[in-house]
Amino acid sequence: MTKKPDGRAAGWSGKRGRVTAVLCLLVAVLLVFPGLVPQTPGRAGSLLETFLPWLGLAVPVLLTAALLRRSPLATAAVLLPAAAWCGVFGGLLFSGGAAGDLMVVQHNISDVNPDPAATARALAGTDADLIAVEELTAPALPAFAAALAADRPHHATKGTVGLWSKYPLSGVRPVDIRPKGVGEGWNRGLRAAVRTPHGEIAVYVVHLPSVRIGPATGLSSGRRDESAGLLAEALAAEPLDRVILLGDLNSTLDDRGLEPVTSLMNPTGPGFAFSWPAKFPVARIDQVLARSATVTRVRSLPATGSDHLPVAADITL
Repeated sequence: MTKKPDGRAAGWSGKRGRVTAVLCLLVAVLLVFPGLVPQTPGRAGSLLETFLPWLGLAVPVLLTAALLRRSPLATAAVLLPAAAWCGVFGGLLFSGGAAGDLMVVQHNISDVNPDPAATARALAGTDADLIAVEELTAPALPAFAAALAADRPHHATKGTVGLWSKYPLSGVRPVDIRPKGVGEGWNRGLRAAVRTPHGEIAVYVVHLPSVRIGPATGLSSGRRDESAGLLAEALAAEPLDRVILLGDLNSTLDDRGLEPVTSLMNPTGPGFAFSWPAKFPVARIDQVLARSATVTRVRSLPATGSDHLPVAADITL
């Protein structure tokens, strides 16, 4: 217990903790309204939104500061960011409902995967109706074809993305999401119509450009954002009503850089399903989105030889 200069015990006081209370209010506002943070400098807004759930770690820190200051004001103010975090992310903590009509798996398998055959076998061991992969290299393709063909005989590849399906595919074509200045050899998008027992569905498999984070430049996501805009144009022009989007979008769904895409799709069901980096996942940048359908549950699967974790999702049609 702290002491006053005259030796008396220092008690709780409403005159202390005002700075902590202000910080509590600031954290709560950022959690609920991250769009208030401008993109410049260094796309600060997108950087905050990418790691937004982790802002909740400020709550125990602020609570500790309030208790050490013996401040009723600051202690009560901690309820603001706590309530804000629960309001924004609390629903993701609860498991989804029953299994949907389709189970899908999305995985960036890594073009430097030391054992693509083992990764292919791991994906083959899931119950997925659809399996989408990115960074699929020519040397790794035979291993995936061999492992997945038995249960998913229908497949399509374009450039470095691929799709394996239990159900027939048609209308397979590349989706051009190349940012300006990128050559024609850069093929990271495909579209296929999947004829399921529940009707025909357009399935897109994409890999948006990578982003970089640096102390001088902040978040470098210009090409990723441009590519997301091109993908949004393709989705908006899709004639089929029901659409499933599988891909490494190189950001979380909170990132405003993906808003052209996410605004066209339905909200995703519960589950944080952090997928990157595989050794200590801090964000889900591998996404499963749907239109005129519902992604009821998302979860990450055990690590493979990739620097990403696979992501599985149930979809109700």
